[in-house]
Amino acid sequence: MAIAEDTVRETLKQVIDPELFVNIVDLGLIYEIKITETDDGKNDVQVDMTMTSPACPAAPQLLGQSKEFVGKLEEVNEVDIRLVMHPPWTPDRMTEDARDQLGIF
Repeated sequence: MAIAEDTVRETLKQVIDPELFVNIVDLGLIYEIKITETDDGKNDVQVDMTMTSPACPAAPQLLGQSKEFVGKLEEVNEVDIRLVMHPPWTPDRMTEDARDQLGIF
């Protein structure tokens, strides 16, 4: 049975940007989640995500934790986290919760 995209998104909220102290979903770093059900009934998950800047020093940590947390889901077989830089991230992608946490109005 295919895992719900919302389940993957909620799991990715566990990944916190170490500089901003806000989760990567609320920061708007997650661009797309693709889920493919495999023959064994599990799921392969591909996540396209970006960073707040191309030179983000936390990129390896954020990518690694994203793969780790999604990979721990029982329904998941393989996880592919792809770093994309197009379109470039802007603060407009943040949720209201993230804006509140960062004091952006």
